[in-house]
Amino acid sequence: MTTTRDKGTEPVGATAPTASRRSKITPERAQEFYDAVLDQLRRHGYEALTMEGVAAQACCSKSTLYRQWKTKPQLVASALRAGRCVTFFSADTGSLAGDLVAAARHAANQGKRDTALLQALGHAVLQDSELKTALREALVEPEIASIDAMVERAVARGEIAADHPALPYVAAQLFGVMRSRPVLEGRYADADYLVGFVTRALIPGLGLTHEDQAP
Repeated sequence: MTTTRDKGTEPVGATAPTASRRSKITPERAQEFYDAVLDQLRRHGYEALTMEGVAAQACCSKSTLYRQWKTKPQLVASALRAGRCVTFFSADTGSLAGDLVAAARHAANQGKRDTALLQALGHAVLQDSELKTALREALVEPEIASIDAMVERAVARGEIAADHPALPYVAAQLFGVMRSRPVLEGRYADADYLVGFVTRALIPGLGLTHEDQAP
């Protein structure tokens, strides 16, 4: 006679009473928790973020959060991944100069939120490997991929050499100028600042000109 063990179904009932509890949270409700986490992070910083504060803003019990995520770093890591977005989106204007300018304008609209988030996480990402990984997956790797896509199209068009010595530093420059202005000048990098940097420093450094933009 075939048993549930023979069918391999025993783990479904045996593994995880926790899993059944976790499944009660809908994706929409989970997103409300994540939104509360990111809002609290930007306003108060990582150290001041508490499960109690998130629960109060999301109108749930603290135990609900702990059943689902166990620890503050796990909850923050999940919120970062769920809130993933690309600041330097992969523009496709027909030229690398045009792409970089378009990406800079787009970044100005999103960059304040991302910069505030990075500042809020601060030293915590150096102490927690899960947070560090989530930060890379949510805010760093998508940006690098979008910048790489613009560069790869330019190389394919013959617009710039694949071994151009300045290409490996494009992402670092774009990231750096956004993250450093609040420290250096006490202001976020707005569209004028970012486009000015791209047209006066980054594009000339690649051996291109602002006039190289596609019409």
